Amino acid sequence: MKGVIAKRERVARARRVQHLLATVETARAQNEAQVLEDNARRVSSVRAELYATGKFTMGAQLAAHRELAGRLEQAGRQLDGAIYDAHKRVEQRETELRLANRDKEIAERLKDKAARSHAEQMEARLQSLPRYRRTASLGDV
Repeated sequence: MKGVIAKRERVARARRVQHLLATVETARAQNEAQVLEDNARRVSSVRAELYATGKFTMGAQLAAHRELAGRLEQAGRQLDGAIYDAHKRVEQRETELRLANRDKEIAERLKDKAARSHAEQMEARLQSLPRYRRTASLGDV
């Protein structure tokens, strides 16, 4: 019975590690999504500030600003796709985290159940001994 308890404890430790890894991966994915969202906000604010600088005196300046605005707009669209993919990864990691948490809880319950079963079995063995042996095995002699 002790072998079963040891096996369940090993499984429970492995499940805890899996849960911790899933937690780290979820946090990493959330951080990546947050960074991409911050970058998208910065790109949009730079594009908005591009024409707020004042009047243009030369056509070359206007053309340069329009080209930069176009590139910033393209970068913003690319970031939108990356943000969408990052949110999908976050959802996937959160699902993996929930599954790892469930597996960890199941392993803990099985370990506790095996320990209780072992304790009950030992108690039943002790109770089945004659009274004089029971006191000797308990150290009351």
